[in-house]
Amino acid sequence: MFTPAVSGCSGQLVKWTVCVTQPGFLNQPGLGELSCSWSRLFTQMLHRYRHILGLWQPDIGPYGGLLNVVVDGLFIIGWMYLPPHDPHVDDPMRFKPLFRIHLMERKCATVECMYGHKGPHNGHIQIVKKDEFSTKCNQTDHHRMSGGRQEEFRTWLREEWGRTLEDIFHEHMQELILMKFIYTSQYDNCLTYRRIYLPPNSPDDLIKPGLFKGTYGSHGLEIVMLSFHGKKAKGTKITGDPNIPAGQQTVEIDLAHPLQLPDIENLRDFSELSRIVLEVQEQVRREEQEEEQRQEEEDRSQQAASQPAAQPLGGEGAKGEETAAGAEGVAQDKAPASQPFVLPMGVISRNEDYPRTCRICFYGTGLIAGHGFTSPERTPGVFVLFDDDRFGFIWLELKSFSLYSRIKVSFQNAEAPSREAFDEMLKNIQSLAP
Repeated sequence: MFTPAVSGCSGQLVKWTVCVTQPGFLNQPGLGELSCSWSRLFTQMLHRYRHILGLWQPDIGPYGGLLNVVVDGLFIIGWMYLPPHDPHVDDPMRFKPLFRIHLMERKCATVECMYGHKGPHNGHIQIVKKDEFSTKCNQTDHHRMSGGRQEEFRTWLREEWGRTLEDIFHEHMQELILMKFIYTSQYDNCLTYRRIYLPPNSPDDLIKPGLFKGTYGSHGLEIVMLSFHGKKAKGTKITGDPNIPAGQQTVEIDLAHPLQLPDIENLRDFSELSRIVLEVQEQVRREEQEEEQRQEEEDRSQQAASQPAAQPLGGEGAKGEETAAGAEGVAQDKAPASQPFVLPMGVISRNEDYPRTCRICFYGTGLIAGHGFTSPERTPGVFVLFDDDRFGFIWLELKSFSLYSRIKVSFQNAEAPSREAFDEMLKNIQSLAP
């Protein structure tokens, strides 16, 4: 086993362990015949490509993606992680190799494209700048199939959706699937990747933050990153669709406003749930207006000649914040360990196998938009926490329900060097979204 430590990306210390790691089944015939020494392996491959280890998001228009680059035996491999087939949100993630780097008989590291079904072929990797690199396939003919585009589409459909086009009766869904195939296949594995970090966690977080698989109607399953920011929690899309692209904030949860659900019979009534949520929405609006007025008064007071006049306003503001935080804590403390839950009549869910008990609910907003991310707006909804690994969101305006399940994969070299670095990453991927 070879375990040197070198300075990696963002000033972090990266520890290399050359052994067979998960997924770990790309040990090729003849591997034991490698004539390269450990020093060549380190200098020509491990040290040279150390900056591409970790998690990345490919620039594939609105669709995005999740790439994990790892040391696997004597290879560096880029694995693309894919959600399970719709609507089985609790199933494990799928993965496929997009590229690999290794030393064979040549003095320099060899980059091979793994895209397609004809085996490894010549590729190229360029480290563009800090936290960004690109891949290029030099033999895209290896991606083509003898049956032409129709065969390529059928094969892609089986891999992406686990079914044939004839199995999908919804015409709009067929259009979305065909659109995604046409859009994504044009890249031919020539992609630019930008680094992403896993969200930092705190003992005060509602649950452990991280990556989740979520149901998004006709768009299928998508990957969302849940992170906590004081009294807010945010769900950011790592993969997306033509309506809400990757990088956008799909849901925002207001942890200062827990919701008390009605009893199970009244919960079945959509109008009753809608009434409760809209009342909280109005309360949030009033609080925001009061906060804006308070801030304006405080600003005017600070500009006034008399400094003491600003003191009471500052004190009241601090007290108000304290009360809100205290209310949140009390609400969570008094919340039962579990309470019955059922979706209201008329709310559509891709997966009917959702939990029938929940821990707590919060007011939140979800981002909706037309095709091409036109006319985006945040609309009210309900965040439902089921357990440590599952939550849901009821989209009030769409009368739709999304179920999210934690991605249980131990990603290495994915921690943010600081909270500031993570927040900056979130801003960057949102600004780059189409």
